[in-house]
Amino acid sequence: MINLPSGLFGIFLLADGAAADQGVSPLGLIGTLIMPLALLGVLWFIMIRPQRKREKELKKQRESMTVGDKIITIGGIVGKVVNIRDDEVTISTSVANNLVTFRKEAINQVIKPISDDD
Repeated sequence: MINLPSGLFGIFLLADGAAADQGVSPLGLIGTLIMPLALLGVLWFIMIRPQRKREKELKKQRESMTVGDKIITIGGIVGKVVNIRDDEVTISTSVANNLVTFRKEAINQVIKPISDDD
């Protein structure tokens, strides 16, 4: 009975042995690893990088928020900022001046008012 190596390292040993028997260089194994690594690189550029860019932009919007800006929360509530304190924002949500306080992390979009000075 032949004892075969197990696990990922064992696969490389078997492949290396098979490559030596067939006259194929061990560099052929490295060539087969290039494709999955390239795929991971493409996935990073398509999925992860744009998400990080959006998160950074949203954080910048939250930090530059001032009283009078219009905001939209992650729950869809629209209002005007009336007070900013540390990590909390109080907004006016209707004509009746209902005041609601949210954490800054709950803000999805900040809309700056259009000024006539531009």
